[in-house]
Amino acid sequence: PTATNTPTPTATPIPTFVSPLNQKPTTRPLGVGPNERWVDVDLSSQTLTAYEGNNAVMTTLISSGTWDHPTVTGQFRIWLRYESQTMDGRLLGYDYYLPNVPYVMYFYQDYALHGTYWHNNFGTPMSHGCVNMRTEDARWLFYWTDLGTVVNVHQ
Repeated sequence: PTATNTPTPTATPIPTFVSPLNQKPTTRPLGVGPNERWVDVDLSSQTLTAYEGNNAVMTTLISSGTWDHPTVTGQFRIWLRYESQTMDGRLLGYDYYLPNVPYVMYFYQDYALHGTYWHNNFGTPMSHGCVNMRTEDARWLFYWTDLGTVVNVHQ
């Protein structure tokens, strides 16, 4: 067998066009530089928007936590990332086992932004607290963010 080089991430198409006319005003969080990349998760509209400074560059629907497993709110930073990971809720007393969850970006304890292959009900809360995204949107976000990228989660 011949050794292969690790692939180099390349730019991917922006999955959703963002029109400034359709965006409600969002204030750049304190501590985020004027050109810094950051992520806004709006639980009330079930949307995620990626920003460069004050400019929205991508918006997509999400599925956040349900009323009995709410998504945590506040300002966080991505602290751990996996291209793929098995999520086993049985370890925490929940009834789910999800192998190969794609593009996982942890932002607080076991709360993460990640791709989702087991449902397509985006725009409706249905997770155990994580922020579920379409896999192609999670892929784009995974390669657009870095460790330390701010994630602002609010109602």
